[in-house]
Amino acid sequence: MADDSIFHPDFVNRPYWWDAAPPEDARETDLPAETDVLIVGSGWCGLSASLELARAGLRVDVLDAGPLGYGASTRSGGMVSSGQKLVLTGAWKVFGEENAARVFETSQETFTFISDLIARENLDADYQHVGRFFGAYVPAHYERLKRNAELLSTRTGVTTRMVPKAEQRGEIGSDVYHGGMVVEDYCGLHPAKYNKAFRDAARQAGAHLHSHSAVRSIARTDKGFVVDSVRGRIAAKEVIVATNGYTDRAVPELRRRVIPVASYIVATEPLAPEVMAEIMPHRRMMSDTRRELNYFRPSPDGTRLLLGCRAGVFDKDPKDAAHGNLARIRHIFPQLARTRLTHAWSGNVAMTFDHVPHMGVSEGVHYAMGCNGNGVAMATYLGHQTALKILGRQNRPCIFDGRPFPTRPYYTGVPWMVPLATAWYHLCDAFDGLRAKAA
Repeated sequence: MADDSIFHPDFVNRPYWWDAAPPEDARETDLPAETDVLIVGSGWCGLSASLELARAGLRVDVLDAGPLGYGASTRSGGMVSSGQKLVLTGAWKVFGEENAARVFETSQETFTFISDLIARENLDADYQHVGRFFGAYVPAHYERLKRNAELLSTRTGVTTRMVPKAEQRGEIGSDVYHGGMVVEDYCGLHPAKYNKAFRDAARQAGAHLHSHSAVRSIARTDKGFVVDSVRGRIAAKEVIVATNGYTDRAVPELRRRVIPVASYIVATEPLAPEVMAEIMPHRRMMSDTRRELNYFRPSPDGTRLLLGCRAGVFDKDPKDAAHGNLARIRHIFPQLARTRLTHAWSGNVAMTFDHVPHMGVSEGVHYAMGCNGNGVAMATYLGHQTALKILGRQNRPCIFDGRPFPTRPYYTGVPWMVPLATAWYHLCDAFDGLRAKAA
């Protein structure tokens, strides 16, 4: 029987972020008979596109299958990358060395763009420039991080710093890791407040947002498209699909190109100030080098610890998965051996077969998706770029636009391979740990 003592009496099986900014029921807004641009998805990508298009004077309607802000945009860890993931994973290599400079430049541009946007629009998102610590899971990973630090500094210009194990306590109150790397150019935000502020800005610009309006099909016509939703049909001149890890049967050709992977997150009960000061002295975003990645951070108000991971081989209820999350927390931070959880939830990350994000046009429909767990800045940027493309205002095509968007034979969008990959990662991490102990 599961141990329910790990849960605080006020425990809820929903995102911590929703306490401050819950999803919104917007069914009172009538669907129009026609629109200039119809956007499917009320996440950061869709809202970013809607803001730019509405400001340009177009009629814009955003449809979401559930409440506004119900999907991954309000379920994430709220960690804002300065573009290093493509470098650290080596995914940039699919573009070729001749395009490497553009890839790194654009990746860094996503970080600049979201920072400028939040400041310019005065979005209430608890945006904090705190940096990120990457902990070496085994000693060999420290050397890999050292190479990555040099690569990041050389390729992207971000500020990096190595932290040997002897100095690790200055960054994290744990002895689990074998040193690590700090990337100073990294931020955190409150994802649900960011989504709400974005919705408000889009509405003020003239965009129309509709919840509980699941799209069933998109059909091309001589004048554009007819979008069939559960609340009625809309004729649209242009359509943008911005559904990322929630892409469904309405767009089968796109669905079979993204792999939805559930990530599970928990939040602890409020911790004593001196405990937070010990475990996270600089309140940084954090992660480690395991293949089964742990990513964790303080809440924006600095009172709680949030940790996310792939909690097991198979998907499960977030409350059931919370036991594994808490075990990881207590392994990293023994100080929290008696700490309980107040929230548990999950959200879909959209992976791609080539490990890079994509924007483009499929059967006349614009799309931007596949952020590979790096979506806060990237999705915001790709939505903006898609809007500029429709308006004819891009200075040059986005490096992520129009590339071949691969899939695999017999893959229809049901992620049957995820448990296999998760099990393999688990074995590899276990082997790395055993090898490190034997060394």
